[in-house]
Amino acid sequence: MKYKLALIGFGTVGQGLCEILINKKTELKENHDLDWEVVAVSDLLKGSVYCPDGLNVNQLLDLVKSGTSLEEYKPKGEKAPCEFGWDAVTTIQNSNADIVCELSYTDVKTAEPALTHCKTSFKNGKHVVTSNKGPATIKYSEMKQSAEKYGVQFFIEGTVMSGTPVLNLAKGPLAGCSISAVSGILNGTTNYILTEMEAGKSYEDVLKTTQELGYAEADPAGDVEGYDAMAKVIILANVVMGADISAENVDREGITGITPEMINDAKQKNARWKLIGSVEKSNGKIAASVKPKMIPMDHPLAGVMGSTNALTFATDLLGDVTIVGAGAGKTETGFSILSDILSINNLQKRNES
Repeated sequence: MKYKLALIGFGTVGQGLCEILINKKTELKENHDLDWEVVAVSDLLKGSVYCPDGLNVNQLLDLVKSGTSLEEYKPKGEKAPCEFGWDAVTTIQNSNADIVCELSYTDVKTAEPALTHCKTSFKNGKHVVTSNKGPATIKYSEMKQSAEKYGVQFFIEGTVMSGTPVLNLAKGPLAGCSISAVSGILNGTTNYILTEMEAGKSYEDVLKTTQELGYAEADPAGDVEGYDAMAKVIILANVVMGADISAENVDREGITGITPEMINDAKQKNARWKLIGSVEKSNGKIAASVKPKMIPMDHPLAGVMGSTNALTFATDLLGDVTIVGAGAGKTETGFSILSDILSINNLQKRNES
């Protein structure tokens, strides 16, 4: 099947997705019967272009890499004229896209502008795939219901552990199991900091390094105070555990209180500190938290070091199942968007068979 894609936001994730689509075009067609064309890109800083007959993605990437506006795009052989300068909402409303890849920069407190982009997509009969945590954290139930109302899909694999398929794992291979708890390392920055502190470095020095490496923002509170992990815990609770919780329901504590003495004490106890996000379901009630915990060395999460993420599902039929992988990255998050596009493709094929 062939899909027309509109990319709302053309930063790291959007470019990573396009590189994957180009490199795997033949494989996707042969192995998954998936064909595609990017018909629109709208980015607040990089410009906007829409060509109903499809865009030359290599040219788009070249423009961005050279620091040139997307509005300098040169159509080559397109039958219909291209449009330039449309904002995101106009692009969603007026383009002929089947799938909107919502990849814009979003305020996690309000979920905007991604929330508006998703709602507009649904109303216009377009599927949404996104790595934006905002809409899934703040309005997941509303987004899901709205997508169902308009007969489209809302997929969010990239919101929790980038391309590492935790939501797909819960909905797919673990379907049939009852999941009573989910817990894991959901923020690579804090895991990197704790790893380096265990090696003898100070919190302040490691934090500075993470900012230089691009792991942490200039204001690192979202990572070190546990807000990023909290958003992912909310998504896990609502998507995997069928809850309906918000930030007020999560007991949150970051890693700023972890001292070298605490690190050494853990070593003496054959354990190490990790920032653990967890959701537990008992007697129909949900308990959710983000807290530093001393993890015994024989636990699977104890061996997850550096910026790597990991998640353990407690199931009734398989016991504990742990998945380890990247929690961020250009290619990794781009892959999460591709995996959601493939999920839509598989659903469409089943519906037509």
